[in-house]
Amino acid sequence: MVTLESVSKIYRLDKNEIKAINNISYQIKSEIVTAVTGKSGSGKSTLLHLIGGLDDVTFGKIKIDSTEITSLSERELNRFRRENIGFVFQFFNLVQELTVSENIKLAQQICKVKTDKEYFTELISVLELQDRLNHLPGQLSGGQRQRVAIARALISKPKLLLLDEPTGNLDTVSSEMVIDMLLNLKKRLNQTVIIVTHDADIAKRADSVITLSNGEIIEEHSNV
Repeated sequence: MVTLESVSKIYRLDKNEIKAINNISYQIKSEIVTAVTGKSGSGKSTLLHLIGGLDDVTFGKIKIDSTEITSLSERELNRFRRENIGFVFQFFNLVQELTVSENIKLAQQICKVKTDKEYFTELISVLELQDRLNHLPGQLSGGQRQRVAIARALISKPKLLLLDEPTGNLDTVSSEMVIDMLLNLKKRLNQTVIIVTHDADIAKRADSVITLSNGEIIEEHSNV
């Protein structure tokens, strides 16, 4: 479970304060898919980055299960992220000089963690990448590159998967394929998934939906 307690994120520009997230208290249940929606500038991505420990809160606390990530040292937070959180972004962030296989395994190799070969084989099969392992990112379609990014996020079997507009650069067919694969893998791994999206069709497939405006949750509803 992800618990937000009076969380605020304030950016200061000269003498002005911009409240990107404004005093949010909320609980996101474990092992479900939660969609975060709202207009551009509503605070969706900021909220995701705070939950993932990629940005610091100005006020408040964030807990992931029993761990209060907002009280961890930088070293502790880095380790916690590596072991528990997977990230997928809109712009793939693949290393262009590395093959698909190398991109997927990169983080584990940096941390000197041995890759589970059986799980790796299953993962690339579900994501339909088995015939692309020796290709470079520049030789792939947008949908294929996003699937590589998803495989990279999932290779460590994270409990929490955070996705920021993961289909924003994809066509409709590729978008639907990526979401189908994500939902399939979520069931296998019993993951908690939080996905920022402006796509109403994706939001409808989530278990729960929260809508942000001006850094505040203005609506929430369940699809189950």
